[in-house]
Amino acid sequence: MNSHPFTRSSSEVRDLNRMAAAFGGVPVSRRETMRRCLYGSAGLLLMEPFTVRAMQPLPAGRARSVIQIWLWGGPCHIDTFDPKPEAGKDYSGQLDAPIATNVSGMQIGQLLPELAKIADKYSLIRSMTHGNNGHETAAYLVQTGRSSERDVFPSLGAVTSYFRGYEAGYKGLIPPYIVLTEPQGRFSEAGFLGPKYKPFATGGDPAASVFAVEGIIAPGISEKRQQERRKFLRSINTLGGALPGNATLNTIVQNEEQAYEMILGDAGKLFDLNQEAGDVRDRYGRNTFGQSCLMARRLAEKGVPYITINYKGWDTHKQHFQTMNRKLPELDKGMAALISDLSERGLLDSTIVWCSGEFGRTPKVQTESPWNGGRHHWGKCFASLLAGGGFKGGQVVGSSDAKGEEVKDRPVYPADLIGSIYGQLGIPAEATLPHPLGTLTHVVPDKSENVPTGGMLKEIL
Repeated sequence: MNSHPFTRSSSEVRDLNRMAAAFGGVPVSRRETMRRCLYGSAGLLLMEPFTVRAMQPLPAGRARSVIQIWLWGGPCHIDTFDPKPEAGKDYSGQLDAPIATNVSGMQIGQLLPELAKIADKYSLIRSMTHGNNGHETAAYLVQTGRSSERDVFPSLGAVTSYFRGYEAGYKGLIPPYIVLTEPQGRFSEAGFLGPKYKPFATGGDPAASVFAVEGIIAPGISEKRQQERRKFLRSINTLGGALPGNATLNTIVQNEEQAYEMILGDAGKLFDLNQEAGDVRDRYGRNTFGQSCLMARRLAEKGVPYITINYKGWDTHKQHFQTMNRKLPELDKGMAALISDLSERGLLDSTIVWCSGEFGRTPKVQTESPWNGGRHHWGKCFASLLAGGGFKGGQVVGSSDAKGEEVKDRPVYPADLIGSIYGQLGIPAEATLPHPLGTLTHVVPDKSENVPTGGMLKEIL
């Protein structure tokens, strides 16, 4: 094995290339990165310089960041934000004792005591609906507001990145759209906006002793060795002196500098959760979800426009209640700490916290074999939580029927919720997206698309 101190492994080349691409550079292959960065090939001069399209200025929104808590797999609305103890054990199962919140008349699931203490800071939507029971299609619906089979529309995160990211004057090295810790894997988040607007997925585990963010932390490579590699890279780059002022070369050099700033500079330290006090980390919970919430707060504090926490494990077809007894306390502690911490720091008014999955779960418990107390997919009626960013707290929007099976009143469709979030970000419903075929496409579906709608969430605006 080659152990020369300046040998760059393929994984390190991948990481540098990945970071450079995430910061607006031109994505290239590992081999091409090696060729350009290590050997200074003149072939790079054939590349077109990276350009930025001018955008129409948007009005300032009340919110500047969104933290999306995505409960991948679909959480049960009855066990969380819309309990139905009066429906009986066949529906409520073991979780038949909802608890009062600090808002008169509002109850939530019994395993959410910390969230019950701060209900005045968030609102619940108990009449979410779309009627789709497929993971992929439902996830796409909830995060784009559309169900078109012809186009692949971008998610709320990608649209926010487009309007509030680099092209709108977003500053700093941290990408404007981040997923903690891995992509949701159910659909293409960027849609027709293209790969530039895909989220930067951190990888790693925020609860580990070192949060190994991909492209920033290289396992087994010390900071000293990274500095030596950077020095060596600069020493063999001869094109800079030979071709001063070349726009393409300057872009590549700038991307390399930004990548190393993330690895060695202050920007990368944002991901170092060891800089937080021990009691703060304890407050969020020393687990992957809790520390992801803490990381999301740090990113929102720095003004990152869109952060997704991908919290997996909610697809509970079997042994549902065993899973809930483990996951709901984690959700309760982490999300309550996040909302409270944002409020205490004066950040909640400018940060939207949105918690949802792609659908709910069957209100009636499946006790028969092989499910043994499981719940299946349920897109007819489910619940979401919204806090901050100018949304009122302590409110309940809509309601389900006595068993949580159907929407009773005030249906809220994905496009309604997404459009309301856009509005708080200062992105008008009539703002347009750059469709590759030139089709006039608004951020919120218009009447011509025949997308079901119950209207924007005026009750909590």
